[in-house]
Amino acid sequence: MSDILKVGKYEFESRLLVGTGKYKDLKQTADAIKKSGAEVVTVAIRRTNIGQNKNEANLLDVISPEKWTILPNTAGCYNAEDAIRTCHMARELLDGHNLVKLEVLGDEKTLYPNVIDTIKAAEVLVKDGFDVMVYTSDDLIIAKELEQIGCIAVMPLAAPIGSGLGIQNKYNLLSIIENACVPIIVDAGVGTASDATKAMELGCDGVLMNTAIACAKNPILMASAMKKATIAGREAYLAGRMDRKRYASASSPIDGAFF
Repeated sequence: MSDILKVGKYEFESRLLVGTGKYKDLKQTADAIKKSGAEVVTVAIRRTNIGQNKNEANLLDVISPEKWTILPNTAGCYNAEDAIRTCHMARELLDGHNLVKLEVLGDEKTLYPNVIDTIKAAEVLVKDGFDVMVYTSDDLIIAKELEQIGCIAVMPLAAPIGSGLGIQNKYNLLSIIENACVPIIVDAGVGTASDATKAMELGCDGVLMNTAIACAKNPILMASAMKKATIAGREAYLAGRMDRKRYASASSPIDGAFF
């Protein structure tokens, strides 16, 4: 069964998006990403060398843009101006690549998004021709506003970045999903495979993670688990779960029994 993730003009078979931070070295980064089956790889431009520093190892030497879709992000930006500048730098480094993940943080301790500056940056970037996937809070109104601005995907948190707490806000996420006309991709909070499955079972179009894989005891094995969990959750959502019942219902009904 064909089940393609369509984000703006882009199409992907995998609904798992992965990051590149926190691994012990570039080899482990590459091995985990390959095992995850992800096609979209997000890169923190302010923290990762993709060519801006000629004297450092280049991530693109092991994660080729010819094989993966590079999704530069604005992690570490705390205002709209810095985020906009970072996106323009990414476009220059990647030879006119317009796909970006917008992320404007509001607090250093919680890494909670600054939605006011996120909206400001989104408006400018969309006008500048960027294809914007945007990290935001789990607020239905904000999510709809970002969609109406022209963002091609909205990426609400499930829990604080890097917390591994799992899906803490499923009803908020459901409200966002039910009212969206663009893909909704859970971004932040996933800790283990069951979290990815739950996100997909809710009806999310995809799930993005980094810490859950990179900080696992065995990142390569966890990457494999996340691949399978995302697929299983999506298939369960498409299949439609059984109705919940208050009382038991026998797996082998007595109707038509021989004795």
